[in-house]
Amino acid sequence: MSKTSKPNLADVIVGALEDIKAKDIRLINVANITSVSDHVAIASGDSNRQTRALANNVVEKVREAGYTIYGTEGEQSGDWVLVDCGDVVVHIMQPAIRDYYKLEELWLDGTLEFPKPKRAVRARAEAAKPVVAKVAKKKTAIKPTAAKKVAGKSSKTTTSRTSAAKKPIVKKPAAKKVATQKPTTKKPVAKKVGLKKVAAKKPRAKLPVAKKVAVKKVAPKTKKRA
Repeated sequence: MSKTSKPNLADVIVGALEDIKAKDIRLINVANITSVSDHVAIASGDSNRQTRALANNVVEKVREAGYTIYGTEGEQSGDWVLVDCGDVVVHIMQPAIRDYYKLEELWLDGTLEFPKPKRAVRARAEAAKPVVAKVAKKKTAIKPTAAKKVAGKSSKTTTSRTSAAKKPIVKKPAAKKVATQKPTTKKPVAKKVGLKKVAAKKPRAKLPVAKKVAVKKVAPKTKKRA
């Protein structure tokens, strides 16, 4: 197999680790830091059995791709298995051993090539969530007195809610309140007398008044007796 037809060694190793479900895989480019290798691959296995299986799968896949395995170490214990693939050195460790030695901190000046940028951004965002929560808690800190009051209110509300949930509430028919009306004395209503508007009459022309002729009453004549 010609060198041009070979797949990328780093990709082969990452694929071999993913096949056996390795956890927290990291591929760091250290070409500018050391001359021992171009890349360092770090992965975790849950048990000795899994770390050995991961190491064996890496050896098989690398050889199938046409590359040479220069050596392996730590297969007997299984706590930390190292596979030297030449340009890439693979460290397969159990979580406790990995947390203790912290190999990633030795290669901080290197370039992280796996996980890819999108996955790395998600991992950083998830790692930053607890920090944001702590800051939010500090901002919303409550004074001791206020906290006691709030705690008292919350306890009362919780007890009231639990009691309300346990005991069924029976609504009693509400008694109708009869309003006692005071006797009202009716006042005589004054009738309004409508005033008729009288149209202003035009002055009439005065007619000459006829003079009354006084009629004299004549007394009847009495006949004189002879």
